[in-house]
Amino acid sequence: MDNIRLILVILLSFISLLLWEAWQRDYASPPPVATTTNAAVAPDTPPPPPSATPDVPQAPTAVNAPVAASTTPIVVETDMFHAEINPVGAVLGKLSLKHYPLSLDKDAALFALLANDDTRVMLAQSGLKSASTSPDHYAQYSASAQRYTLADDADSMTVDLTWRSPEGVEVVRRFIFKRGSYEIAQQFEVRNQSTAVWKAHPYDQLQRVQLPTSRSVTPTFTGAALSSPEKKYEKFEFDDLADEPIDRDTIGGWAALVEHYFVAALIPQPDVKQHYYSTAVAEDRFVIGYYGPELQVPAGETRTIESRLYAGPKRQDLLPKVAPGLELTVDYGMLWFIAKALFWLLDKLHGIFGNWGVAIILLTLTVKLMFYPLSAAGYRSMARMRKVQPRLVALKERFGDDRAKMNQAMMDLYKTEKINPLGGCLPILVQIPVFIALYWVLLESVELRQAPFMLWVHDLSIKDPFFVLPVLMTASMWFQTKMNPAPLDPIQAKVMQIMPLAFGAFFAFFPAGLVLYWLVNNCLSIAQQWYVTKQIEAAA
Repeated sequence: MDNIRLILVILLSFISLLLWEAWQRDYASPPPVATTTNAAVAPDTPPPPPSATPDVPQAPTAVNAPVAASTTPIVVETDMFHAEINPVGAVLGKLSLKHYPLSLDKDAALFALLANDDTRVMLAQSGLKSASTSPDHYAQYSASAQRYTLADDADSMTVDLTWRSPEGVEVVRRFIFKRGSYEIAQQFEVRNQSTAVWKAHPYDQLQRVQLPTSRSVTPTFTGAALSSPEKKYEKFEFDDLADEPIDRDTIGGWAALVEHYFVAALIPQPDVKQHYYSTAVAEDRFVIGYYGPELQVPAGETRTIESRLYAGPKRQDLLPKVAPGLELTVDYGMLWFIAKALFWLLDKLHGIFGNWGVAIILLTLTVKLMFYPLSAAGYRSMARMRKVQPRLVALKERFGDDRAKMNQAMMDLYKTEKINPLGGCLPILVQIPVFIALYWVLLESVELRQAPFMLWVHDLSIKDPFFVLPVLMTASMWFQTKMNPAPLDPIQAKVMQIMPLAFGAFFAFFPAGLVLYWLVNNCLSIAQQWYVTKQIEAAA
Protein backbone atom coordinates (compact mmCIF):
# COMPACT_ATOMS: atom_id res chain seq x y z
CA MET A 1 0.00 0.00 0.00
CA ASP A 2 2.87 2.33 0.80
CA ASN A 3 4.35 2.02 -2.67
CA ILE A 4 0.97 2.35 -4.34
CA ARG A 5 0.35 5.59 -2.50
CA LEU A 6 3.83 6.74 -3.45
CA ILE A 7 3.10 6.05 -7.11
CA LEU A 8 -0.28 7.80 -6.91
CA VAL A 9 1.13 10.95 -5.37
CA ILE A 10 4.07 11.01 -7.77
CA LEU A 11 1.82 10.45 -10.77
CA LEU A 12 -0.59 13.21 -9.76
CA SER A 13 2.27 15.63 -9.11
CA PHE A 14 4.01 14.67 -12.32
CA ILE A 15 0.89 14.88 -14.48
CA SER A 16 0.05 18.27 -12.98
CA LEU A 17 3.55 19.49 -13.86
CA LEU A 18 3.31 18.20 -17.43
CA LEU A 19 -0.19 19.63 -17.91
CA TRP A 20 0.91 23.04 -16.70
CA GLU A 21 3.97 23.09 -18.95
CA ALA A 22 1.97 21.79 -21.91
CA TRP A 23 -0.71 24.43 -21.34
CA GLN A 24 1.91 27.15 -21.18
CA ARG A 25 3.50 25.84 -24.39
CA ASP A 26 0.52 24.76 -26.42
CA TYR A 27 -2.34 27.10 -25.52
CA ALA A 28 -1.95 28.86 -28.83
CA SER A 29 -2.93 26.93 -31.94
CA PRO A 30 -0.05 25.30 -33.87
CA PRO A 31 1.55 27.57 -36.47
CA PRO A 32 1.03 26.77 -40.15
CA VAL A 33 3.71 25.02 -42.15
CA ALA A 34 6.23 27.57 -43.30
CA THR A 35 7.52 28.06 -46.81
CA THR A 36 11.25 27.58 -46.37
CA THR A 37 12.68 28.13 -49.82
CA ASN A 38 13.20 31.86 -49.22
CA ALA A 39 14.43 31.61 -45.65
CA ALA A 40 17.74 33.26 -46.43
CA VAL A 41 16.13 36.40 -47.88
CA ALA A 42 13.42 37.13 -45.33
CA PRO A 43 13.21 40.72 -44.00
CA ASP A 44 15.05 39.84 -40.82
CA THR A 45 17.66 42.57 -40.59
CA PRO A 46 18.45 43.60 -37.01
CA PRO A 47 16.85 46.73 -35.55
CA PRO A 48 18.71 50.02 -36.03
CA PRO A 49 21.41 50.96 -33.52
CA PRO A 50 20.72 53.73 -30.98
CA SER A 51 19.81 57.23 -32.07
CA ALA A 52 23.45 58.30 -31.80
CA THR A 53 23.88 56.86 -35.29
CA PRO A 54 20.63 57.78 -37.06
CA ASP A 55 22.20 57.43 -40.49
CA VAL A 56 22.35 53.60 -40.25
CA PRO A 57 19.54 52.20 -42.43
CA GLN A 58 17.13 49.53 -41.27
CA ALA A 59 16.90 47.76 -44.60
CA PRO A 60 19.90 45.86 -45.98
CA THR A 61 21.52 46.24 -49.35
CA ALA A 62 20.74 43.06 -51.22
CA VAL A 63 23.92 42.36 -53.20
CA ASN A 64 26.98 44.55 -52.70
CA ALA A 65 29.96 42.72 -54.20
CA PRO A 66 31.21 43.50 -57.70
CA VAL A 67 31.21 39.80 -58.65
CA ALA A 68 28.62 37.55 -60.19
CA ALA A 69 26.13 36.28 -57.61
CA SER A 70 26.60 32.68 -56.56
CA THR A 71 24.47 30.56 -54.25
CA THR A 72 26.45 27.33 -54.54
CA PRO A 73 27.31 26.49 -50.91
CA ILE A 74 30.88 26.23 -49.71
CA VAL A 75 31.31 22.81 -48.10
CA VAL A 76 33.36 22.40 -44.93
CA GLU A 77 34.33 19.01 -43.47
CA THR A 78 35.89 18.62 -40.02
CA ASP A 79 35.96 15.83 -37.46
CA MET A 80 32.89 17.38 -35.77
CA PHE A 81 30.90 19.08 -38.53
CA HIS A 82 29.64 18.85 -42.04
CA ALA A 83 28.95 22.52 -42.78
CA GLU A 84 27.64 24.45 -45.74
CA ILE A 85 28.21 28.20 -45.99
CA ASN A 86 26.03 30.18 -48.37
CA PRO A 87 28.17 32.79 -50.17
CA VAL A 88 25.14 35.07 -50.10
CA GLY A 89 25.65 36.68 -46.72
CA ALA A 90 28.27 34.12 -45.62
CA VAL A 91 25.38 32.45 -43.79
CA LEU A 92 25.90 29.13 -42.02
CA GLY A 93 22.94 27.48 -43.69
CA LYS A 94 23.73 23.91 -42.67
CA LEU A 95 25.66 22.44 -39.79
CA SER A 96 25.42 18.68 -39.25
CA LEU A 97 26.89 17.05 -36.14
CA LYS A 98 28.95 14.01 -37.14
CA HIS A 99 28.75 12.31 -33.74
CA TYR A 100 24.97 12.63 -33.50
CA PRO A 101 23.03 10.71 -36.15
CA LEU A 102 19.26 10.99 -36.24
CA SER A 103 18.87 7.33 -35.28
CA LEU A 104 20.90 4.20 -34.58
CA ASP A 105 20.35 2.87 -38.10
CA LYS A 106 23.57 2.17 -39.93
CA ASP A 107 22.79 4.57 -42.77
CA ALA A 108 21.03 7.21 -40.66
CA ALA A 109 21.51 10.83 -41.65
CA LEU A 110 23.32 13.21 -39.33
CA PHE A 111 21.38 15.57 -37.11
CA ALA A 112 21.58 19.06 -38.62
CA LEU A 113 21.40 21.67 -35.89
CA LEU A 114 21.47 24.39 -38.55
CA ALA A 115 19.52 23.69 -41.70
CA ASN A 116 17.38 25.32 -44.37
CA ASP A 117 14.99 22.81 -45.89
CA ASP A 118 11.37 21.68 -45.73
CA THR A 119 11.82 19.96 -42.35
CA ARG A 120 13.93 22.50 -40.47
CA VAL A 121 14.93 26.14 -40.78
CA MET A 122 17.59 27.46 -38.39
CA LEU A 123 20.36 29.75 -39.59
CA ALA A 124 23.36 31.59 -38.14
CA GLN A 125 23.69 35.02 -39.72
CA SER A 126 26.25 37.78 -39.20
CA GLY A 127 27.12 41.05 -40.84
CA LEU A 128 28.19 44.67 -40.66
CA LYS A 129 25.56 47.43 -40.92
CA SER A 130 26.64 50.79 -42.23
CA ALA A 131 25.09 53.93 -43.70
CA SER A 132 27.03 53.14 -46.85
CA THR A 133 27.35 49.91 -48.77
CA SER A 134 28.09 47.17 -46.24
CA PRO A 135 28.32 43.36 -45.97
CA ASP A 136 25.16 42.32 -44.18
CA HIS A 137 23.83 38.76 -44.38
CA TYR A 138 22.46 39.41 -47.88
CA ALA A 139 25.75 40.57 -49.41
CA GLN A 140 27.59 38.49 -52.00
CA TYR A 141 30.88 36.99 -50.81
CA SER A 142 33.48 35.00 -52.70
CA ALA A 143 35.87 32.27 -51.56
CA SER A 144 39.10 30.87 -52.92
CA ALA A 145 37.80 27.28 -52.83
CA GLN A 146 34.51 25.47 -53.00
CA ARG A 147 35.41 22.80 -50.47
CA TYR A 148 37.50 22.80 -47.28
CA THR A 149 38.56 19.70 -45.33
CA LEU A 150 40.38 19.62 -42.01
CA ALA A 151 43.70 17.84 -42.57
CA ASP A 152 44.48 14.81 -40.44
CA ASP A 153 47.54 16.49 -38.91
CA ALA A 154 45.92 19.90 -38.39
CA ASP A 155 44.37 21.22 -35.18
CA SER A 156 42.34 23.95 -36.87
CA MET A 157 41.19 25.20 -40.24
CA THR A 158 40.32 28.68 -41.50
CA VAL A 159 37.67 29.40 -44.10
CA ASP A 160 37.76 32.95 -45.53
CA LEU A 161 35.07 34.62 -47.58
CA THR A 162 35.71 38.06 -49.07
CA TRP A 163 33.45 41.02 -49.82
CA ARG A 164 34.55 44.22 -51.58
CA SER A 165 32.78 47.52 -51.96
CA PRO A 166 33.11 49.89 -54.94
CA GLU A 167 34.71 52.42 -52.58
CA GLY A 168 37.63 50.10 -51.80
CA VAL A 169 36.60 48.55 -48.49
CA GLU A 170 37.45 44.86 -48.24
CA VAL A 171 35.86 42.66 -45.56
CA VAL A 172 37.05 39.12 -44.84
CA ARG A 173 34.42 36.96 -43.15
CA ARG A 174 36.46 34.30 -41.37
CA PHE A 175 35.35 31.00 -39.81
CA ILE A 176 37.87 29.08 -37.68
CA PHE A 177 37.04 25.42 -37.02
CA LYS A 178 38.98 23.58 -34.31
CA ARG A 179 39.53 19.86 -34.02
CA GLY A 180 37.38 18.22 -31.35
CA SER A 181 35.41 21.41 -30.66
CA TYR A 182 31.83 22.51 -31.23
CA GLU A 183 32.96 26.14 -31.05
CA ILE A 184 33.42 28.11 -34.25
CA ALA A 185 35.47 31.28 -33.97
CA GLN A 186 34.12 34.07 -36.19
CA GLN A 187 35.92 37.20 -37.36
CA PHE A 188 35.29 40.24 -39.50
CA GLU A 189 38.56 41.68 -40.79
CA VAL A 190 37.94 45.10 -42.32
CA ARG A 191 40.63 46.52 -44.64
CA ASN A 192 39.81 50.11 -45.48
CA GLN A 193 41.48 51.01 -48.76
CA SER A 194 39.19 53.97 -49.37
CA THR A 195 39.93 57.62 -48.65
CA ALA A 196 37.54 58.08 -45.71
CA VAL A 197 36.80 56.56 -42.32
CA TRP A 198 34.50 53.52 -42.69
CA LYS A 199 31.93 52.92 -39.93
CA ALA A 200 29.66 49.96 -39.25
CA HIS A 201 27.94 48.06 -36.45
CA PRO A 202 28.74 44.31 -36.27
CA TYR A 203 25.90 41.92 -35.47
CA ASP A 204 25.29 38.21 -35.00
CA GLN A 205 21.88 36.58 -35.01
CA LEU A 206 20.12 33.24 -35.12
CA GLN A 207 16.96 32.76 -37.14
CA ARG A 208 14.50 29.93 -36.67
CA VAL A 209 11.22 28.93 -38.24
CA GLN A 210 9.05 27.16 -35.70
CA LEU A 211 7.56 24.34 -37.76
CA PRO A 212 4.64 22.32 -36.36
CA THR A 213 5.79 19.17 -34.57
CA SER A 214 3.98 16.15 -33.23
CA ARG A 215 2.98 16.25 -29.59
CA SER A 216 5.17 14.27 -27.23
CA VAL A 217 4.31 12.56 -23.97
CA THR A 218 7.59 13.99 -22.63
CA PRO A 219 7.74 17.58 -23.96
CA THR A 220 10.90 19.65 -23.51
CA PHE A 221 11.66 23.35 -23.88
CA THR A 222 12.30 24.80 -27.32
CA GLY A 223 12.86 28.53 -27.52
CA ALA A 224 15.32 31.35 -27.00
CA ALA A 225 17.65 31.99 -24.08
CA LEU A 226 19.66 34.94 -22.90
CA SER A 227 22.46 35.34 -20.38
CA SER A 228 23.82 38.48 -18.76
CA PRO A 229 25.89 39.33 -15.68
CA GLU A 230 22.65 40.29 -13.92
CA LYS A 231 20.81 37.08 -14.75
CA LYS A 232 22.76 34.02 -15.83
CA TYR A 233 19.89 32.30 -17.62
CA GLU A 234 16.57 33.52 -19.00
CA LYS A 235 14.46 31.50 -21.37
CA PHE A 236 11.75 32.80 -23.67
CA GLU A 237 8.95 30.99 -25.42
CA PHE A 238 8.62 32.01 -29.06
CA ASP A 239 5.08 33.24 -28.46
CA ASP A 240 6.37 35.48 -25.67
CA LEU A 241 8.96 36.98 -28.02
CA ALA A 242 6.18 37.91 -30.41
CA ASP A 243 4.36 39.78 -27.63
CA GLU A 244 7.38 41.33 -25.93
CA PRO A 245 10.62 41.37 -27.95
CA ILE A 246 14.03 41.44 -26.27
CA ASP A 247 15.51 44.94 -26.30
CA ARG A 248 18.31 45.51 -23.79
CA ASP A 249 21.96 46.43 -23.37
CA THR A 250 24.42 44.31 -21.41
CA ILE A 251 28.12 43.66 -21.23
CA GLY A 252 29.11 40.24 -22.46
CA GLY A 253 26.59 37.46 -21.97
CA TRP A 254 25.26 35.33 -24.79
CA ALA A 255 22.11 34.67 -26.83
CA ALA A 256 20.96 31.20 -27.86
CA LEU A 257 18.32 29.02 -29.40
CA VAL A 258 17.69 25.99 -27.22
CA GLU A 259 16.03 22.68 -27.93
CA HIS A 260 16.03 19.13 -26.61
CA TYR A 261 19.66 17.96 -26.30
CA PHE A 262 21.18 20.77 -28.43
CA VAL A 263 21.92 24.48 -28.33
CA ALA A 264 23.23 27.13 -30.72
CA ALA A 265 24.73 30.08 -28.81
CA LEU A 266 26.15 33.39 -30.00
CA ILE A 267 28.95 34.51 -27.68
CA PRO A 268 30.37 38.04 -28.13
CA GLN A 269 33.48 39.49 -26.55
CA PRO A 270 32.95 39.35 -22.77
CA ASP A 271 34.08 42.92 -21.96
CA VAL A 272 32.14 44.80 -24.66
CA LYS A 273 28.66 46.28 -24.29
CA GLN A 274 26.18 44.66 -26.68
CA HIS A 275 22.59 45.39 -27.54
CA TYR A 276 20.49 42.22 -27.52
CA TYR A 277 17.32 42.06 -29.57
CA SER A 278 14.70 39.68 -30.88
CA THR A 279 12.30 40.01 -33.77
CA ALA A 280 9.18 38.11 -34.76
CA VAL A 281 9.63 38.36 -38.52
CA ALA A 282 6.45 36.41 -39.19
CA GLU A 283 3.98 34.31 -37.27
CA ASP A 284 6.36 31.37 -37.29
CA ARG A 285 9.77 33.02 -37.90
CA PHE A 286 11.88 34.39 -35.05
CA VAL A 287 15.27 36.07 -34.77
CA ILE A 288 17.44 36.58 -31.70
CA GLY A 289 20.84 38.24 -31.69
CA TYR A 290 22.92 41.25 -30.74
CA TYR A 291 24.80 44.12 -32.33
CA GLY A 292 27.91 45.74 -30.93
CA PRO A 293 29.29 49.27 -30.71
CA GLU A 294 30.24 51.11 -33.86
CA LEU A 295 33.43 49.92 -35.52
CA GLN A 296 35.51 52.72 -37.05
CA VAL A 297 38.27 51.92 -39.52
CA PRO A 298 40.40 54.87 -40.64
CA ALA A 299 41.52 55.06 -44.27
CA GLY A 300 44.41 52.76 -45.03
CA GLU A 301 44.05 50.74 -41.80
CA THR A 302 42.71 47.30 -40.78
CA ARG A 303 40.47 46.35 -37.86
CA THR A 304 39.33 42.91 -36.69
CA ILE A 305 36.40 42.00 -34.46
CA GLU A 306 35.74 38.54 -33.07
CA SER A 307 32.89 36.45 -31.70
CA ARG A 308 32.11 32.77 -31.18
CA LEU A 309 29.35 30.38 -32.12
CA TYR A 310 28.74 27.22 -30.11
CA ALA A 311 26.62 24.77 -32.05
CA GLY A 312 26.37 21.34 -30.54
CA PRO A 313 25.09 19.08 -27.78
CA LYS A 314 24.24 20.26 -24.28
CA ARG A 315 27.08 18.26 -22.79
CA GLN A 316 27.65 19.16 -19.18
CA ASP A 317 31.41 18.62 -19.38
CA LEU A 318 31.74 21.11 -22.25
CA LEU A 319 29.28 23.95 -21.69
CA PRO A 320 30.83 25.50 -18.54
CA LYS A 321 34.12 25.88 -20.44
CA VAL A 322 32.47 27.69 -23.34
CA ALA A 323 30.72 30.57 -21.54
CA PRO A 324 29.48 31.31 -18.01
CA GLY A 325 25.93 30.11 -17.52
CA LEU A 326 25.75 28.12 -20.76
CA GLU A 327 25.49 24.90 -18.74
CA LEU A 328 22.12 26.16 -17.50
CA THR A 329 20.64 25.35 -20.92
CA VAL A 330 20.56 21.79 -19.54
CA ASP A 331 17.28 22.70 -17.92
CA TYR A 332 16.47 20.52 -14.92
CA GLY A 333 13.75 22.85 -13.69
CA MET A 334 13.09 23.88 -10.10
CA LEU A 335 14.77 20.78 -8.68
CA TRP A 336 18.04 21.40 -10.51
CA PHE A 337 20.12 21.10 -7.34
CA ILE A 338 18.89 17.55 -6.79
CA ALA A 339 19.12 16.72 -10.48
CA LYS A 340 22.72 17.91 -10.74
CA ALA A 341 23.73 15.71 -7.80
CA LEU A 342 21.95 12.73 -9.34
CA PHE A 343 23.61 13.29 -12.71
CA TRP A 344 27.01 13.67 -11.06
CA LEU A 345 26.59 10.29 -9.39
CA LEU A 346 25.14 8.75 -12.55
CA ASP A 347 28.08 10.04 -14.59
CA LYS A 348 30.60 8.66 -12.10
CA LEU A 349 28.94 5.25 -12.18
CA HIS A 350 28.94 5.30 -15.97
CA GLY A 351 32.64 6.16 -15.91
CA ILE A 352 33.29 3.02 -13.85
CA PHE A 353 31.02 0.53 -15.62
CA GLY A 354 30.74 2.04 -19.09
CA ASN A 355 26.98 1.38 -19.38
CA TRP A 356 24.29 3.95 -18.66
CA GLY A 357 21.70 1.25 -17.91
CA VAL A 358 23.95 -0.30 -15.26
CA ALA A 359 24.60 3.20 -13.91
CA ILE A 360 20.81 3.78 -13.57
CA ILE A 361 20.42 0.49 -11.69
CA LEU A 362 23.27 1.32 -9.29
CA LEU A 363 21.96 4.87 -8.84
CA THR A 364 18.55 3.46 -7.91
CA LEU A 365 20.18 1.10 -5.43
CA THR A 366 22.13 4.00 -3.91
CA VAL A 367 19.02 6.16 -3.54
CA LYS A 368 17.06 3.28 -1.97
CA LEU A 369 19.85 2.67 0.54
CA MET A 370 19.92 6.36 1.43
CA PHE A 371 16.18 6.37 2.11
CA TYR A 372 16.07 2.95 3.74
CA PRO A 373 15.51 4.23 7.31
CA LEU A 374 12.50 6.25 6.15
CA SER A 375 11.21 3.44 3.95
CA ALA A 376 11.64 0.90 6.75
CA ALA A 377 9.50 3.05 9.05
CA GLY A 378 6.77 3.07 6.43
CA TYR A 379 7.04 -0.67 5.86
CA ARG A 380 6.82 -1.33 9.62
CA SER A 381 3.66 0.73 9.71
CA MET A 382 2.26 -1.28 6.80
CA ALA A 383 3.23 -4.56 8.47
CA ARG A 384 1.34 -3.58 11.62
CA MET A 385 -1.61 -2.55 9.49
CA ARG A 386 -1.53 -5.94 7.81
CA LYS A 387 -1.46 -7.60 11.24
CA VAL A 388 -4.64 -5.84 12.41
CA GLN A 389 -6.38 -6.18 9.05
CA PRO A 390 -8.75 -8.97 10.27
CA ARG A 391 -9.80 -6.81 13.22
CA LEU A 392 -10.46 -3.88 10.89
CA VAL A 393 -12.67 -6.12 8.77
CA ALA A 394 -14.54 -7.18 11.94
CA LEU A 395 -15.06 -3.53 12.89
CA LYS A 396 -16.47 -2.80 9.44
CA GLU A 397 -18.92 -5.70 9.77
CA ARG A 398 -19.87 -4.62 13.30
CA PHE A 399 -20.59 -0.95 12.61
CA GLY A 400 -21.77 -1.26 9.03
CA ASP A 401 -22.61 2.14 7.57
CA ASP A 402 -22.08 4.09 10.76
CA ARG A 403 -18.90 5.83 9.62
CA ALA A 404 -18.49 7.96 12.73
CA LYS A 405 -18.40 4.97 15.08
CA MET A 406 -16.34 3.01 12.58
CA ASN A 407 -13.68 5.75 12.38
CA GLN A 408 -13.61 6.16 16.16
CA ALA A 409 -13.15 2.41 16.66
CA MET A 410 -10.35 2.37 14.08
CA MET A 411 -8.54 5.25 15.82
CA ASP A 412 -8.85 3.46 19.17
CA LEU A 413 -7.42 0.31 17.62
CA TYR A 414 -4.51 2.26 16.08
CA LYS A 415 -3.81 3.87 19.45
CA THR A 416 -3.90 0.55 21.27
CA GLU A 417 -1.59 -1.14 18.76
CA LYS A 418 0.65 1.97 18.49
CA ILE A 419 0.06 2.28 14.75
CA ASN A 420 0.46 5.58 12.93
CA PRO A 421 -1.83 5.41 9.87
CA LEU A 422 0.20 8.26 8.32
CA GLY A 423 3.51 6.53 9.00
CA GLY A 424 4.23 6.02 5.31
CA CYS A 425 3.67 9.65 4.30
CA LEU A 426 7.14 10.99 5.10
CA PRO A 427 8.97 8.52 2.82
CA ILE A 428 6.53 9.43 0.06
CA LEU A 429 7.07 13.17 0.43
CA VAL A 430 10.85 12.77 0.47
CA GLN A 431 10.97 10.56 -2.62
CA ILE A 432 8.72 12.71 -4.81
CA PRO A 433 11.36 15.43 -5.49
CA VAL A 434 13.99 12.77 -6.16
CA PHE A 435 11.76 11.00 -8.67
CA ILE A 436 10.88 14.22 -10.52
CA ALA A 437 14.54 15.35 -10.54
CA LEU A 438 15.66 11.97 -11.87
CA TYR A 439 12.96 12.16 -14.54
CA TRP A 440 14.49 15.41 -15.84
CA VAL A 441 18.00 13.98 -15.64
CA LEU A 442 17.04 11.02 -17.80
CA LEU A 443 15.01 13.18 -20.17
CA GLU A 444 17.29 16.20 -20.55
CA SER A 445 20.82 14.75 -20.50
CA VAL A 446 22.19 14.37 -24.02
CA GLU A 447 24.72 11.89 -22.62
CA LEU A 448 21.88 9.32 -22.51
CA ARG A 449 20.73 10.04 -26.08
CA GLN A 450 20.97 6.78 -28.04
CA ALA A 451 22.76 5.18 -25.07
CA PRO A 452 22.40 1.37 -25.20
CA PHE A 453 21.67 -0.85 -22.22
CA MET A 454 21.53 -4.51 -23.21
CA LEU A 455 19.72 -6.94 -25.50
CA TRP A 456 16.73 -5.19 -27.08
CA VAL A 457 17.18 -1.81 -25.33
CA HIS A 458 19.43 0.12 -27.70
CA ASP A 459 18.39 3.63 -26.65
CA LEU A 460 17.55 4.55 -23.06
CA SER A 461 16.22 7.97 -24.07
CA ILE A 462 13.20 6.62 -25.96
CA LYS A 463 10.46 4.12 -25.16
CA ASP A 464 11.17 0.40 -24.98
CA PRO A 465 10.50 -0.79 -28.57
CA PHE A 466 9.02 -4.10 -27.39
CA PHE A 467 7.45 -2.78 -24.14
CA VAL A 468 9.24 -5.44 -22.10
CA LEU A 469 10.31 -3.06 -19.34
CA PRO A 470 6.78 -1.59 -18.93
CA VAL A 471 5.34 -5.12 -18.72
CA LEU A 472 7.88 -6.12 -16.06
CA MET A 473 7.17 -2.90 -14.18
CA THR A 474 3.43 -3.64 -14.31
CA ALA A 475 4.08 -7.12 -12.93
CA SER A 476 6.18 -5.70 -10.10
CA MET A 477 3.40 -3.27 -9.20
CA TRP A 478 0.83 -6.07 -9.22
CA PHE A 479 3.04 -8.10 -6.88
CA GLN A 480 3.32 -5.10 -4.54
CA THR A 481 -0.45 -4.80 -4.32
CA LYS A 482 -0.62 -8.44 -3.26
CA MET A 483 1.91 -7.85 -0.49
CA ASN A 484 -0.14 -5.04 1.03
CA PRO A 485 -3.43 -5.33 2.93
CA ALA A 486 -6.46 -4.84 0.73
CA PRO A 487 -8.47 -1.63 1.33
CA LEU A 488 -11.71 -2.07 3.27
CA ASP A 489 -13.62 -0.05 0.71
CA PRO A 490 -14.53 -2.35 -2.23
CA ILE A 491 -14.22 0.54 -4.70
CA GLN A 492 -10.70 1.28 -3.50
CA ALA A 493 -9.89 -2.40 -3.75
CA LYS A 494 -10.95 -2.43 -7.41
CA VAL A 495 -8.91 0.70 -8.10
CA MET A 496 -5.84 -0.98 -6.61
CA GLN A 497 -6.38 -3.97 -8.88
CA ILE A 498 -6.66 -1.83 -12.01
CA MET A 499 -3.86 0.56 -11.11
CA PRO A 500 -0.89 -1.61 -12.22
CA LEU A 501 -2.38 -1.90 -15.70
CA ALA A 502 -3.09 1.83 -15.88
CA PHE A 503 0.43 2.70 -14.82
CA GLY A 504 1.89 0.14 -17.19
CA ALA A 505 0.07 1.76 -20.11
CA PHE A 506 1.18 5.20 -18.93
CA PHE A 507 4.84 4.26 -18.55
CA ALA A 508 4.90 2.38 -21.86
CA PHE A 509 5.68 5.65 -23.66
CA PHE A 510 8.23 6.96 -21.17
CA PRO A 511 11.98 6.77 -21.85
CA ALA A 512 13.28 3.26 -21.26
CA GLY A 513 15.82 4.63 -18.78
CA LEU A 514 13.06 6.02 -16.57
CA VAL A 515 11.05 2.79 -16.74
CA LEU A 516 14.21 0.86 -15.88
CA TYR A 517 14.68 3.07 -12.83
CA TRP A 518 11.10 2.51 -11.67
CA LEU A 519 11.25 -1.25 -12.28
CA VAL A 520 14.43 -1.56 -10.21
CA ASN A 521 12.93 0.72 -7.57
CA ASN A 522 9.86 -1.52 -7.34
CA CYS A 523 11.95 -4.67 -7.03
CA LEU A 524 14.08 -3.15 -4.28
CA SER A 525 10.95 -1.92 -2.51
CA ILE A 526 9.50 -5.44 -2.62
CA ALA A 527 12.72 -6.86 -1.15
CA GLN A 528 12.83 -4.21 1.58
CA GLN A 529 9.17 -4.67 2.46
CA TRP A 530 9.51 -8.43 2.60
CA TYR A 531 12.56 -8.12 4.88
CA VAL A 532 10.88 -5.65 7.26
CA THR A 533 7.64 -7.66 7.35
CA LYS A 534 9.53 -10.83 8.25
CA GLN A 535 11.27 -8.96 11.05
CA ILE A 536 7.93 -7.77 12.43
CA GLU A 537 6.39 -11.25 12.20
CA ALA A 538 9.45 -12.84 13.87
CA ALA A 539 9.30 -10.31 16.71
CA ALA A 540 5.59 -11.03 17.18
